[in-house]
Amino acid sequence: MTALPDLPRGGEATRASSSRARRRLPLGAAETVAAALLLLVVAMAVAPGLLAPGDPLAVSPVDAFAAPSLAHPLGTDESGRGVWTRVVHGAGASLTIGLVATVIGTGLGVALGVLAGLGGRGWAGRATDAGVSRVLEVLFALPGLLLALVVIAFTGPGAVPATIAVGLATAPGYARIVRSQVAAVRRSPMVEAATVLGRRPAVVLVRHVLPNALAPVVVLATLGLGQAVVWASSLSYLGLGSPPPAPEWGAMLSAGRTYLALAWWMTVFPGLAVVLTAASATVLGRGLARRGQGGRS
Repeated sequence: MTALPDLPRGGEATRASSSRARRRLPLGAAETVAAALLLLVVAMAVAPGLLAPGDPLAVSPVDAFAAPSLAHPLGTDESGRGVWTRVVHGAGASLTIGLVATVIGTGLGVALGVLAGLGGRGWAGRATDAGVSRVLEVLFALPGLLLALVVIAFTGPGAVPATIAVGLATAPGYARIVRSQVAAVRRSPMVEAATVLGRRPAVVLVRHVLPNALAPVVVLATLGLGQAVVWASSLSYLGLGSPPPAPEWGAMLSAGRTYLALAWWMTVFPGLAVVLTAASATVLGRGLARRGQGGRS
């Protein structure tokens, strides 16, 4: 005789309906502004010619150090290149480096976190968990940017090495969170029931553990995007990322620091682009995290 499924209790039904209502709530004002700013940055990266037609590398010595005006909304640099044009065209390089670094960091972090989180009987083994955890502890002993500098020391400067360095430097943070999520889901009654029923570990991993443990990764990646953009710009500012005269925000900051007293706009506007992009990604990520927590309560 087939057993009827358990019906949700009154409190559980109320919490479920409340969770669905929270998930349907629109984004707040801060999250909306952050999403709009990120969309603007994406538009700048995808179609820079529509927002700033012109060559970001074309020099015009006659227009050097021109203050912001109608002809040059954000002024010009020491070579007469429009700062607005360079900021718009630099969004593609800065955002691409941040996105690729985030993909590298999340991919490596998820792989290490899952491997460590499965440590235990019938899974990857406690020795695997201990080994991966010790490696992560060593990596955590170094600040993220310092770890990126160590990678650059072996690979050499450049946009591609900087991207890889930032990705590797952010991986330990993702790995630690994923490890705790996988370990918690692995000990849940759902996984224990599937194991008792004779499901193979690989099936339990793919159907039950990973879908539930990796749900926060999207939110973490959104938060990490802002950090990756800041770190990539920092490496370019130090001369270890995109070389000048590339229209990249960090490289523009590095070039403008020499003329800060004479032409403040060369530094302020690229810096604002970095700050607003990172802040927007952080605000949007935190908003998604709050909505996810509300949906699980």
